[in-house]
Amino acid sequence: MKYLNTKFFCDAPVHWQTSFSEPASPTMEGIIEFHNHLMVILSFIALFVGWLLVSCLRFYVDSNNDAKPEMFTHSANLEIIWTSLPALILLVLSVPSFALLYSMDEIVDPAITIKAVGHQWYWSYEHSDYATCLPEKTTLKYNCYMLTLDGLPNNEGYFRLLETNKRLVLPTKTHIRLLVTAADVLHSWTVPSFGVKVDACPGRLNQASMFIKRSGLFFGQCSEICGVNHAFMPIALLAVEMNNYTPHIFSEELK
Repeated sequence: MKYLNTKFFCDAPVHWQTSFSEPASPTMEGIIEFHNHLMVILSFIALFVGWLLVSCLRFYVDSNNDAKPEMFTHSANLEIIWTSLPALILLVLSVPSFALLYSMDEIVDPAITIKAVGHQWYWSYEHSDYATCLPEKTTLKYNCYMLTLDGLPNNEGYFRLLETNKRLVLPTKTHIRLLVTAADVLHSWTVPSFGVKVDACPGRLNQASMFIKRSGLFFGQCSEICGVNHAFMPIALLAVEMNNYTPHIFSEELK
């Protein structure tokens, strides 16, 4: 297939990765920005609480304090402070949080619609936008199974437990609507680089919007425990430039 010999930026897990994957969508960029904003505030809170605990252990021990303890049970000023201060902090955090949630739920008129169906234990995809452009009896559905170690191509650059026999090919810088459902039990379609995690529920269609900002090979996995082979239904997605995207070829098959 024409995409296999092209070099792409590959968003695959690395050993001992402690941070997020490189963002490839505005949603993931917003999630990382909010995380960094949140961690700054949490760091100050952790330092203050740690200092308070150490101070209490140091200064309020009988062996270190010869003074007579105060005999009081309530302090109105103290209770006002420790009630209002956390409320103000939560209010500060809620503003960017609600803005991010609103942007993630915003519905944009899509150029392409993809339907992902979870099965035990693989993903199948359906394309409905080009049904009138293709010959009759041409199927727009295909299944993506995980490749075993023996089934991987001999070339280097393929990832164990992440590669599938076919890769979902999508264009970059295009508004995409993703419809997710399941045929049997609960699943979850997740690609960390896009900041997308959509539950696949039997008998129900869940919707998400994607806007891929750069080309590359992206991986995801089912994020809902769905049975004995839950860990073996990966997602392999190849994002290409619009001028290289061929709507008649919906999957990139590994050979």
